[in-house]
Amino acid sequence: MTDPEIAVTEDELHAYVDNELPAERRGNVEAWLAAHPDDAERVGSWRAMADALHARYGAVADEPVPKRLEIERLVRRPRRWIYGAIAAALVAFIAGGSAGWLARGAAASSSAFQALASDALDAHRLYVVEVRHPVEVPGSERDHLEQWLTKRCGWDVRAPQLDATGLKLVGGRLLPGPTGPASFLMYESASGERYTLYTSRAKPESAQMRYTAEENSGAMYWSEDGVGYVLSGPIDKDRLNQVARLVYDQTEKNGG
Repeated sequence: MTDPEIAVTEDELHAYVDNELPAERRGNVEAWLAAHPDDAERVGSWRAMADALHARYGAVADEPVPKRLEIERLVRRPRRWIYGAIAAALVAFIAGGSAGWLARGAAASSSAFQALASDALDAHRLYVVEVRHPVEVPGSERDHLEQWLTKRCGWDVRAPQLDATGLKLVGGRLLPGPTGPASFLMYESASGERYTLYTSRAKPESAQMRYTAEENSGAMYWSEDGVGYVLSGPIDKDRLNQVARLVYDQTEKNGG
């Protein structure tokens, strides 16, 4: 027999939506919802959101976690990059000619920057499918989120205001980046489309925006004052460019 007066927690309501609630508590939660229409309405809205996200991003929900997001690999990547740079220097020296070395250096820099964009797209696809835990700090705590990420990352992290493009801040989290910590901010439109802004230390590059796409996601990426920015979202290049320009206008000269 279930008792509708046994208090049900917020976590239990989320677990009920995700079908992760222990069987012995399911009857209590259902009785609670029958007696508390406000909670029943919230659960209904969460289910609708979960269904919408599954319909939009279901193709990537079952993908394995990208190897680029494994912390151990990310920690070791800078050291491998150094070894690769040394090897490239030796080859350039043997081949002779400073022009050849400069060309190799430019190619390595470009490749590293493209790898940053690829890391950001991996993180984007990993978290846009999350319903309960897409972020660590919610958008309602914008000031705290900015202060926390700024302190951990070492540059001035700001969560741009993107209301003009119909996007609301969901929140953010701290991630391991290729050369240290990276900040990760998520935005969502009224229709459920999600965009993410990934920032990490980057070698000096042109501020000119570039576009790349992987699978069903696209990204605009650029750098400013030693910080690389990657805005990821649906593959629509024009829409990404519109949002990226607004991000750029608000983050320009924020690097540390």
